[in-house]
Amino acid sequence: MSDSRTIGVRAARFSDSAEIVRIYNQGIERRIATFETRLRTLQDVESWFGDPNHPILVADINGGVGGWISASNYRARECYAGIAEFSVYIATEQQGKGVGSHLMQAFIPACETAGLWKLVSRIFPENTASRALCHKFGFREVGVYEKHAKLDGIWRDVVIVERLLEKNIADG
Repeated sequence: MSDSRTIGVRAARFSDSAEIVRIYNQGIERRIATFETRLRTLQDVESWFGDPNHPILVADINGGVGGWISASNYRARECYAGIAEFSVYIATEQQGKGVGSHLMQAFIPACETAGLWKLVSRIFPENTASRALCHKFGFREVGVYEKHAKLDGIWRDVVIVERLLEKNIADG
């Protein structure tokens, strides 16, 4: 049987908020992608919109949202304005089908266009899919934060990843 999915990537719209919430909450419930334990609400996600310096993209699969990727503020200090933390979440039913690669391929240029010069994230060591996605797109693992926080009462480590956005650091 052939795969009849059509995967497109586009800027997230406010109307995508409910699907972003659904996918984010799947990740929270699975306990492999975030320290968050409180399920997100529509209002939580709607507050992300409106910042042109931090892109939010969705994977549109046959008219539905199959995943999302977003940039968010790294630190409040002005010197870090060009650094963003990123998150990528794929709907459970779409995992392992290349959705993350489609998202990342569009996300990196969108972040460059937004003026960012570096992307960073933290990944649980056993989240091999996210680590592989980052490696595929030129992120380097720069270290491990040991016992970074507790999840369900258990100390967890995270792998730190970063990628320089060459277009915006070419001047030195």
